[in-house]
Amino acid sequence: MQKAGLLLRGYTQACKSVRTASSGMARREPLANKVALVTASTEGIGFAIARRLAQDGAHVVVSSRKQQNVDRAVATLQGEGLSVMGTVCHVGKAEDRERLVATALNLYGGIDILISNAAVSPFFGNLLDATEDVWDKILSINVKAAALMTKAVVPEMEKRGGGSVVIVASIAAYNAFPGLGPYNVSKTALLGLTKNLALELAQRNIRVNCLAPGLIKTNFSRVRFPFLCSCGWTRQKRRASKKPCR
Repeated sequence: MQKAGLLLRGYTQACKSVRTASSGMARREPLANKVALVTASTEGIGFAIARRLAQDGAHVVVSSRKQQNVDRAVATLQGEGLSVMGTVCHVGKAEDRERLVATALNLYGGIDILISNAAVSPFFGNLLDATEDVWDKILSINVKAAALMTKAVVPEMEKRGGGSVVIVASIAAYNAFPGLGPYNVSKTALLGLTKNLALELAQRNIRVNCLAPGLIKTNFSRVRFPFLCSCGWTRQKRRASKKPCR
């Protein structure tokens, strides 16, 4: 019985150790000394991602098109004792992308992580009513800039022996939001971009993954909430279908 008791206690302690490690309690800062860039990260989803990366030990560079937004976000996160700096970056401008990369290199000496979060959605209506200018703006910021931002950081990640790229798409890539056709298309394109980059960059030890968040209440998405269900259907259509939300 005594031997059985010792075995049982040993098993219990082992299980507790596994649970502690899996919950993150055994490693408080899994990203210690890593350097992360997050585009469009002074509010909403990007800000939350930047905060979590810094909480996990990373040095984070946040960015936004407006200096006052950068200053506010940096002050908030530094006030929480986090290692965060920031710079203005309009991802559609080559000089701004270069400055974002240079800021990380000058401050922290390298880049390990890129979170490509910037997006625009300037149009609401029928897809075929979208003008050429609308298409150019949405595809340039939402898709092309994500590819070019990745291109800019890959050489620096290689110097560190590898890295991680996370592209933020949307549930709209799978379930189209009504009235947001060009935006939906751009987010679907990011799935293809992720697959291609993942294939090409794996040999350089750079992981590429894609997030597809659902409808989250942020300033960016606030105009959709009065009429959209969380799955992307209009509330009227969901009620008429008499089916539960997916």
